[in-house]
Amino acid sequence: MQIPNTFSDLKVWHKSHSFVLDIYCITKKFPLDERFGLTSQLRRSASAIPANIVEGNKRKSKKEFMHFLDIADASLEETKYHILLSRDIGYINSEEYERLSGKTNEIGRMINGLMASTKKLCKGI
Repeated sequence: MQIPNTFSDLKVWHKSHSFVLDIYCITKKFPLDERFGLTSQLRRSASAIPANIVEGNKRKSKKEFMHFLDIADASLEETKYHILLSRDIGYINSEEYERLSGKTNEIGRMINGLMASTKKLCKGI
């Protein structure tokens, strides 16, 4: 496996970018007094997922790519919590929560699969 020339060649980037667009649409409905609170935190953590994939893809080594995939995965976990919190305080309903959670689980599997395949290539480097 070779690191793609451009981030847009990665399916996980497309999925995570689409997810961020969903987050922006959903958080538009959050109360205005959350603009600098949960809305900002959720948008920041969600957008960090594809942003770290992009940055890692541009790095010169597979080990650096792995490092940024790990950061993207951590941002995904943070986002999962923000989604749960949004549901529990009534900003999103259970249906929206399930839909977003399904997307986070799919993105997580994709990141972990990409990390596993990249890790195999890193052995001995």
